[in-house]
Amino acid sequence: MIGHFCLALAFAAPSGDGIDDLRRMYDYDPKAALNAEEKLLYERDGVKVYDLTYDSPKGGRVTAYLVVPAGKGPHAGVVFGHWGPGNRTEFLPEATLYAGAGCVSVLVDYPWVRPAAWRKTLKQEDDPEGDHALFVQAVIDLRRGLDLLASRADVDPKRLGYVGHSFGAQWGGILSAVEPRLKAVVLMAGVPDQASIWRDNDDPGVVAWRANTPKGKQEAYLKMTERTAAVRYVPHAACPLLFQFARHERYFDKAAMERYCAAAPKGTPVKWYDTGHELNDPDALTDRAAWLREQIGLAPLPGNRPGGKRGCTGAEP
Repeated sequence: MIGHFCLALAFAAPSGDGIDDLRRMYDYDPKAALNAEEKLLYERDGVKVYDLTYDSPKGGRVTAYLVVPAGKGPHAGVVFGHWGPGNRTEFLPEATLYAGAGCVSVLVDYPWVRPAAWRKTLKQEDDPEGDHALFVQAVIDLRRGLDLLASRADVDPKRLGYVGHSFGAQWGGILSAVEPRLKAVVLMAGVPDQASIWRDNDDPGVVAWRANTPKGKQEAYLKMTERTAAVRYVPHAACPLLFQFARHERYFDKAAMERYCAAAPKGTPVKWYDTGHELNDPDALTDRAAWLREQIGLAPLPGNRPGGKRGCTGAEP
């Protein structure tokens, strides 16, 4: 059991719409047909991996993997959200491990990494409102992944979770406040808002963006991102959260990480690891699997791996 908690820092949400107005951005018709199509890619050790597509309420088809364990269940269900430039493959090994622990998983591609027929390109400062629409679509498409899990006879709809990394952690912060079916949300290497990267970070690529992008365009883009800033949603989380952060993070600083977790409900656990943004320390995987076991009833991972020893719980020392 994780025993220490996030720093109790002062927090003030950005000005703008209230949480009810923000939630309405992610409304869709949950009764609309998913028109899901599954194609078995392979089966190994009783775990089946399917290529999955289903309709997006915002147009086109969502591409994803569906990972299914052996047995009738009912199993827990988890939706995974990859980091921004990544895709659905990021969590495939982890979802396969979870299948061995009795979990059905959906691993979703965001609109900007889908095949050409359904791809919608991010344009950043050149089209802030277009990017905003894609951010909203990413969240809605993840919600539809939960719809798919909840509709399956082998999934217990009362044991649904979400795991998101980087951009996926931003969507997870939003989902925690807009998706009442979730019982657990893991936020890996997330930021409170995009300004933490584009305004405050000293990565050479980001510095070059600030130097070469007109100030007006920078401000318009960052203003747009406030509507999907995770820091505005996590105070209203309707389920338990787990934060996981890297001590050697290159995209944002310690103050941003502390500001994010400080906005969450009191008692929210946070774990720190001696690694970078990828959070590829195996203890990070083991820790979140153990936490999900407590929240949604996963079995121990195959091989009965012990809990992590290198991850520091609580405030970063």
